[in-house]
Amino acid sequence: MIIVEQGDPHAPQATALLQQSHALMRSLFPPEDNFFLSIDGLCAPNIAFFTARKGDTVLGTGALAAQDGYGEVKSMFVAEEARGKGVADALMRQIEDEARARNLPWLKLETGNVLHAAHRLYERHGFTRCGPFGGYPEAASSIFMEKKL
Repeated sequence: MIIVEQGDPHAPQATALLQQSHALMRSLFPPEDNFFLSIDGLCAPNIAFFTARKGDTVLGTGALAAQDGYGEVKSMFVAEEARGKGVADALMRQIEDEARARNLPWLKLETGNVLHAAHRLYERHGFTRCGPFGGYPEAASSIFMEKKL
């Protein structure tokens, strides 16, 4: 059974997954097109950070950044050995529940153009493509998506 709960980005297993995610993003995209939050950045007051675990093993991370008029999905990452097992879906459901609890009318996100599994996940959860939002620039390697809640 996958348990999703609020977590601490500085907890060792969460930090390890976030570092893997950051390394992957750096390997795939130029520095100016990397928009991930630092581990310290995930501790901001407007962010709800979640971990997904099975037993004592953290398998994935995700976060909701409450912005003015919308929530932004951040730091979605699942350990390679846990992919395809429902971890990302469980995290997305928790993020959406949190956004609804905060009365946010929209969920938005930025993801990389070559992250096809992520695109399928977001589409499964009702996201559609949109243009840049917030402070994001138009970037060749970015795809922007949104979902009305």
